[in-house]
Amino acid sequence: MRGAIDGLLSPHPLGPRLPSVFAEDDLAQRYVAGLDDLFAPLLAVLDCLEAYFTPHLAPADFVGWLADWVGAELHGDEPEAQARGAVAAATALHRLRGTPRGLATAVRMAFGVTPEIVESGGASWSERPLGAIPGEAEPRLEVVLRVPDPAAVDARRLEALVAAARPAHVPYVVHIVERGAGQ
Repeated sequence: MRGAIDGLLSPHPLGPRLPSVFAEDDLAQRYVAGLDDLFAPLLAVLDCLEAYFTPHLAPADFVGWLADWVGAELHGDEPEAQARGAVAAATALHRLRGTPRGLATAVRMAFGVTPEIVESGGASWSERPLGAIPGEAEPRLEVVLRVPDPAAVDARRLEALVAAARPAHVPYVVHIVERGAGQ
Protein backbone atom coordinates (compact mmCIF):
# COMPACT_ATOMS: atom_id res chain seq x y z
CA MET A 1 0.00 0.00 0.00
CA ARG A 2 1.36 3.40 -0.92
CA GLY A 3 1.83 5.84 1.94
CA ALA A 4 4.22 7.83 4.06
CA ILE A 5 7.76 6.55 4.36
CA ASP A 6 9.57 7.47 7.57
CA GLY A 7 12.78 9.38 6.95
CA LEU A 8 12.16 9.92 3.22
CA LEU A 9 13.39 13.38 2.31
CA SER A 10 11.93 15.43 -0.49
CA PRO A 11 14.34 15.92 -3.39
CA HIS A 12 12.85 19.42 -3.79
CA PRO A 13 12.26 20.91 -0.30
CA LEU A 14 9.88 23.87 -0.30
CA GLY A 15 11.43 25.87 2.59
CA PRO A 16 14.41 27.27 0.64
CA ARG A 17 12.09 28.15 -2.26
CA LEU A 18 9.86 30.44 -0.18
CA PRO A 19 10.20 34.21 -0.58
CA SER A 20 12.90 35.69 1.66
CA VAL A 21 10.33 37.21 4.04
CA PHE A 22 9.45 33.64 5.14
CA ALA A 23 13.06 32.41 5.43
CA GLU A 24 13.22 33.27 9.15
CA ASP A 25 9.54 32.52 9.89
CA ASP A 26 9.48 29.36 12.03
CA LEU A 27 5.76 28.70 11.46
CA ALA A 28 6.08 28.94 7.66
CA GLN A 29 9.17 26.70 7.66
CA ARG A 30 7.46 24.05 9.82
CA TYR A 31 4.33 24.23 7.64
CA VAL A 32 6.21 23.63 4.38
CA ALA A 33 8.31 20.93 6.08
CA GLY A 34 5.01 19.11 6.69
CA LEU A 35 4.18 19.52 3.02
CA ASP A 36 7.64 18.12 2.16
CA ASP A 37 6.79 15.01 4.22
CA LEU A 38 3.47 14.77 2.38
CA PHE A 39 4.92 15.18 -1.12
CA ALA A 40 8.11 13.09 -0.70
CA PRO A 41 6.41 9.70 -1.38
CA LEU A 42 4.55 11.18 -4.35
CA LEU A 43 7.76 12.57 -5.83
CA ALA A 44 9.52 9.24 -5.23
CA VAL A 45 6.75 7.42 -7.14
CA LEU A 46 6.91 9.92 -10.00
CA ASP A 47 10.71 9.62 -10.18
CA CYS A 48 10.37 5.81 -10.44
CA LEU A 49 7.17 5.72 -12.51
CA GLU A 50 8.66 3.61 -15.30
CA ALA A 51 9.47 0.84 -12.82
CA TYR A 52 5.80 0.67 -11.78
CA PHE A 53 4.87 -0.42 -15.31
CA THR A 54 7.60 -3.06 -15.55
CA PRO A 55 6.15 -6.23 -13.96
CA HIS A 56 9.47 -7.51 -12.65
CA LEU A 57 10.32 -4.17 -10.98
CA ALA A 58 6.91 -2.99 -9.76
CA PRO A 59 6.07 -3.16 -6.04
CA ALA A 60 4.39 -6.47 -5.16
CA ASP A 61 1.07 -4.83 -4.25
CA PHE A 62 1.00 -3.00 -7.60
CA VAL A 63 1.38 -6.18 -9.69
CA GLY A 64 -2.26 -7.19 -9.10
CA TRP A 65 -3.46 -3.81 -10.29
CA LEU A 66 -1.17 -4.05 -13.32
CA ALA A 67 -2.62 -7.51 -14.02
CA ASP A 68 -6.10 -5.98 -14.26
CA TRP A 69 -4.82 -3.39 -16.74
CA VAL A 70 -3.29 -5.94 -19.13
CA GLY A 71 -5.95 -8.64 -18.67
CA ALA A 72 -3.72 -11.20 -16.95
CA GLU A 73 -5.94 -13.73 -15.24
CA LEU A 74 -4.57 -14.10 -11.72
CA HIS A 75 -6.34 -15.88 -8.87
CA GLY A 76 -4.38 -14.15 -6.14
CA ASP A 77 -2.77 -17.28 -4.71
CA GLU A 78 0.10 -17.50 -7.20
CA PRO A 79 3.67 -17.09 -6.00
CA GLU A 80 4.96 -13.57 -6.61
CA ALA A 81 7.39 -14.63 -9.35
CA GLN A 82 4.63 -16.50 -11.21
CA ALA A 83 2.26 -13.52 -10.97
CA ARG A 84 4.94 -11.16 -12.30
CA GLY A 85 5.66 -13.57 -15.19
CA ALA A 86 1.95 -13.81 -16.05
CA VAL A 87 1.63 -10.02 -16.16
CA ALA A 88 4.75 -9.70 -18.31
CA ALA A 89 3.48 -12.30 -20.80
CA ALA A 90 -0.17 -11.19 -20.87
CA THR A 91 -0.04 -9.08 -24.02
CA ALA A 92 1.80 -11.77 -25.98
CA LEU A 93 -0.73 -14.37 -24.79
CA HIS A 94 -3.64 -12.22 -25.98
CA ARG A 95 -2.27 -12.46 -29.53
CA LEU A 96 -2.21 -16.26 -29.23
CA ARG A 97 -5.57 -16.61 -27.49
CA GLY A 98 -7.72 -19.35 -28.99
CA THR A 99 -4.80 -21.20 -30.57
CA PRO A 100 -3.24 -24.48 -29.39
CA ARG A 101 0.05 -22.68 -28.80
CA GLY A 102 -1.63 -19.97 -26.72
CA LEU A 103 -3.54 -22.54 -24.67
CA ALA A 104 -0.41 -24.62 -24.07
CA THR A 105 1.55 -21.53 -23.02
CA ALA A 106 -1.17 -20.42 -20.59
CA VAL A 107 -1.37 -23.87 -18.99
CA ARG A 108 2.42 -24.16 -18.78
CA MET A 109 2.66 -20.75 -17.08
CA ALA A 110 -0.04 -21.60 -14.56
CA PHE A 111 0.88 -25.22 -13.77
CA GLY A 112 4.49 -25.62 -14.89
CA VAL A 113 3.63 -28.52 -17.23
CA THR A 114 3.09 -28.43 -20.99
CA PRO A 115 -0.24 -30.12 -21.79
CA GLU A 116 -1.07 -32.42 -24.66
CA ILE A 117 -3.70 -30.77 -26.84
CA VAL A 118 -5.85 -32.63 -29.34
CA GLU A 119 -8.16 -30.56 -31.49
CA SER A 120 -10.56 -31.33 -34.31
CA GLY A 121 -9.74 -28.45 -36.63
CA GLY A 122 -7.39 -28.11 -39.52
CA ALA A 123 -6.43 -25.84 -42.41
CA SER A 124 -5.85 -26.66 -46.04
CA TRP A 125 -6.02 -25.23 -49.54
CA SER A 126 -7.05 -26.63 -52.85
CA GLU A 127 -6.56 -25.65 -56.45
CA ARG A 128 -10.12 -26.74 -57.18
CA PRO A 129 -13.36 -25.89 -55.41
CA LEU A 130 -15.16 -28.46 -53.31
CA GLY A 131 -11.94 -30.02 -52.05
CA ALA A 132 -11.84 -32.14 -48.92
CA ILE A 133 -12.38 -30.23 -45.68
CA PRO A 134 -9.61 -30.94 -43.16
CA GLY A 135 -10.21 -31.92 -39.56
CA GLU A 136 -13.30 -33.48 -38.06
CA ALA A 137 -16.93 -32.55 -38.67
CA GLU A 138 -17.68 -31.93 -34.97
CA PRO A 139 -15.48 -29.37 -33.19
CA ARG A 140 -13.77 -30.58 -30.03
CA LEU A 141 -10.79 -29.84 -27.86
CA GLU A 142 -9.09 -32.24 -25.47
CA VAL A 143 -6.46 -31.07 -22.99
CA VAL A 144 -4.42 -33.71 -21.16
CA LEU A 145 -2.18 -32.61 -18.31
CA ARG A 146 0.31 -35.27 -17.22
CA VAL A 147 1.66 -34.60 -13.71
CA PRO A 148 3.38 -36.68 -11.02
CA ASP A 149 0.46 -36.24 -8.59
CA PRO A 150 -2.96 -35.49 -10.13
CA ALA A 151 -4.45 -34.80 -6.70
CA ALA A 152 -2.08 -31.82 -6.28
CA VAL A 153 -3.53 -30.03 -9.33
CA ASP A 154 -6.49 -27.68 -8.85
CA ALA A 155 -8.88 -29.13 -11.45
CA ARG A 156 -11.33 -26.21 -11.25
CA ARG A 157 -8.56 -23.72 -11.91
CA LEU A 158 -7.39 -25.75 -14.94
CA GLU A 159 -10.97 -25.97 -16.24
CA ALA A 160 -11.40 -22.20 -15.88
CA LEU A 161 -8.10 -21.53 -17.62
CA VAL A 162 -8.95 -23.79 -20.56
CA ALA A 163 -12.45 -22.29 -20.80
CA ALA A 164 -10.96 -18.79 -20.98
CA ALA A 165 -8.12 -19.57 -23.44
CA ARG A 166 -9.91 -21.88 -25.90
CA PRO A 167 -11.84 -20.77 -28.98
CA ALA A 168 -15.27 -19.74 -27.69
CA HIS A 169 -17.30 -22.05 -29.95
CA VAL A 170 -15.33 -25.26 -29.30
CA PRO A 171 -16.50 -27.72 -26.63
CA TYR A 172 -13.66 -29.05 -24.51
CA VAL A 173 -12.67 -31.83 -22.14
CA VAL A 174 -9.87 -31.65 -19.57
CA HIS A 175 -8.03 -34.69 -18.21
CA ILE A 176 -5.48 -34.69 -15.39
CA VAL A 177 -3.55 -37.95 -15.40
CA GLU A 178 -0.52 -39.32 -13.64
CA ARG A 179 2.69 -39.00 -15.62
CA GLY A 180 3.56 -42.35 -17.17
CA ALA A 181 -0.04 -43.60 -17.06
CA GLY A 182 -1.56 -44.39 -20.45
CA GLN A 183 1.49 -43.44 -22.51
